[in-house]
Formats: sequence, C-alpha cells, structure tokens
Amino acid sequence: MIELDLGAPFDRHRATVLPEWIDWNGHMNVGFYVVAFDKATDTLFEQFGCSFEYTKQKIGMTFVLEAHVTYDREVKEGDPLRVATQILDHDAKRLHCIHAMYHAGEGFLAATNELMVMNIDYASRRSAPWPDFALERIERMAAAHAALPKPKQAGRLIGIKKK
Repeated sequence: MIELDLGAPFDRHRATVLPEWIDWNGHMNVGFYVVAFDKATDTLFEQFGCSFEYTKQKIGMTFVLEAHVTYDREVKEGDPLRVATQILDHDAKRLHCIHAMYHAGEGFLAATNELMVMNIDYASRRSAPWPDFALERIERMAAAHAALPKPKQAGRLIGIKKK
C-alpha cells in the first residue's frame, strides 16, 4: 500500500484539459468537469487502498450516492489543472468530501465537486463497513483535515432565492 499523504488538504491530483472535453463555447464542457473530478476521486481512494485493485480483487467497490458541482470560472483546452481534496466527514460506511479544481498555472478556482461516497461489498452489491485497512487511513486523513475551514461551496442547496 502506498504511503499515506496527510497533507491538508490532499493535493496530489493533476490533469490537463483535453481537446475532447471542449464544447461549442470553447471551454470545458460541464460533463467533463465530473470526469476530471472522478479521476481525482480515484487518486484519493488510492490513499485508502480502495482503488481499481480493490474492485478487481473483488474486495469491494465505492459508489457515489450524491454529487454537487459548482462552476466558478472556465478552463480551456490545454489548461493545467490541480485538484485539492478535503475530507469533510466520514462514518463506518460513507465518506463526505469536496474537491476544489484550480487552474494549475494561474491559481484561480475553476470548480468544486462535493461527494457522498459509500463503501459497497463486492459480492452483495450492498453497503458495507470500510475494511479496517481503509478506515484507519480515512480516520488519519480526516483528522489531518479537521482543522481546515469548511469551504463555502460545501453543503449548499440549489434553488432560486425569492425576494
């Protein structure tokens, strides 16, 4: 298992906006933000031992139960991306986190992605407690993130405010 990164926030995922991610407006299409964030989620779950190998070895899986994306500033083809992740909460079966996508060159916030992820037993495809090896790592990383301020994008509801 890889060495656990206790940096707060977790700041390892890097990407580049690919040509096929660009829409007719000349910037990254909304759906591909989710694709980019999904890859960042993979990077995070490698830390817990719950990556592709976790599923390939038929130990378990992770399912996203809920997701919320904010689009703060556009990025364009070829732009370098940096995704920092903060664990907001966890329990025996779930992890609540938020990703913040930054333009890696200019430093501005491009988007956020808040997730509720559940651990799933491979055989039953039902929710299951995190394996001990994963829960120990989640708890250590969550403790490192506990002092971080809660991002303003976390926990938001969508709606039109009435005057």
